[in-house]
Amino acid sequence: MPVNPDPPSPSPASPVPIEPSPGDWSRLRFDDQAPPRETTPRLPQWGLRAGIALAAVAMLILILERQALSEWLWPDTRAQVLREQAAQALAQGRLSAADGRGARELYEAALALDPDRNDARAGLARVGLAALAQAEAAIAAGRFDQARERLSLARELATPRDRVEPLAQKLREREAAHAGLDRLVAAAAAARAQGRLDGEPDAALPLYQRVLELQPQHDAALEGRDDTLADLLQQARAALQRGELARGAQEVQRVQAADAGHADLPDALAQLETQVERHRRDSERALRRGRLEQAAAGYQDLLAVHPDDEAARRGLIQVAEAHAARSERYAADFQLAQAEIELARARALAVDAPAVASARQHLERARESRKRLQQEPPALRRHSLQRLLAEAAAAEQRGDLLTPPGDSAYDKLRAAQAIAPQDPSVRAAAARLLPAARRCFERELSGNRLSRAGECLAARRTLEGGGSAVREAAARLAQRWVAVGDERLGAGELRAARAAVDAAQALDAATPGLGELAARVRSAEAASN
Repeated sequence: MPVNPDPPSPSPASPVPIEPSPGDWSRLRFDDQAPPRETTPRLPQWGLRAGIALAAVAMLILILERQALSEWLWPDTRAQVLREQAAQALAQGRLSAADGRGARELYEAALALDPDRNDARAGLARVGLAALAQAEAAIAAGRFDQARERLSLARELATPRDRVEPLAQKLREREAAHAGLDRLVAAAAAARAQGRLDGEPDAALPLYQRVLELQPQHDAALEGRDDTLADLLQQARAALQRGELARGAQEVQRVQAADAGHADLPDALAQLETQVERHRRDSERALRRGRLEQAAAGYQDLLAVHPDDEAARRGLIQVAEAHAARSERYAADFQLAQAEIELARARALAVDAPAVASARQHLERARESRKRLQQEPPALRRHSLQRLLAEAAAAEQRGDLLTPPGDSAYDKLRAAQAIAPQDPSVRAAAARLLPAARRCFERELSGNRLSRAGECLAARRTLEGGGSAVREAAARLAQRWVAVGDERLGAGELRAARAAVDAAQALDAATPGLGELAARVRSAEAASN
């Protein structure tokens, strides 16, 4: 009798399953499930939805960008379209167009996409030949401007010279016959006789050049242009001798552009460079002597001749810094109108210089202080004056003459001077502090603490004005800065040497040895760049 290999199913009364043997796990069944079968794993619900969404987005991108994608996958397709469009533009006579739809531009775009094929190169060669054909037609019709444009296009496309130059010569001859060269030469000679050498279309030099463009070997035009250029150089030399550097340089450069081989040009160029160096020295001397307007004009002339002259550009910055320093001094004394004028001059020369920004901040603070003082009632102002004088006296007793900033006797006195500069008690306090400021300056100078000595000097200038004693003290301090700068330069510390030069120039630009030191520092800076 055959044996049933499957274990008996539990009866409804006894739902306890029969425990299978370890080897029968694969045949395990439950009475309420179908037999197990192999199935493909199912994605979670969210994964299925995300996949559908991504597929939809990809399909949309393919629909919207099918042309760009096809160009990426098959660039030759786009190149072929460009070549076809270029051929059509060539057939229609649109050889070049600013909007990129001319034959030249389309062929060049196709060549950029597919540089290994010669179709686009051959197309560009055909464009050059078509340009020659259009130029010849334009010459015959008297449209000389159009003919020149088409010849220029043919040259740019490397059309053979033996095809281009005969047509260019034909254009010159036709233009010459049309323009009446003898009439132009006569007009140029008349303009030269009247002294109208250049600067206008009917002046001598432009007319002679026009003739020579049409007929390069025209003897009368060549001779007339040479004489006109000689006249211009004579004017340039006279302007340079008068110190008019910018005008003289402009005329020399005009001659150089017209005929770089003119016989008189080397001497004029040598004279120009001599005047440039003299102008540079004069500008530096004016800066040292505090003649800021003269120095600024000189440096601007130098930049007009050589726009890349870094030394002249630094000179302008130094002039701006000197104006900024003046603005700060005026602002400190509440002379706001003068401070504003000096700040405007500084900004006009070097608006981005740090010293200019600092001067602007000083002026704004001075305005705010003045506004607060003016808004106080007279009684309160008098009370503030008495309080400041008392605080100044207390600081003086403590020995806090210049420090700490804001609480020193000097700072309190300055605030009192802003309220009532002519008040007897204010003037008495200034007279009492002045000897202390003088002693401070001498002490710091003898100790070679130059920055601190400068602060003491600033206090002296506020307390006793800008008299001869203050100027003499400034000259002594500037001389000490020159010595420090020379020492730092010898040690190769260019930044410290430059700072010393700037400090000396701010104190006394006429200090002996400062100009030479400044020139050495500039040379060292140029060599290090």
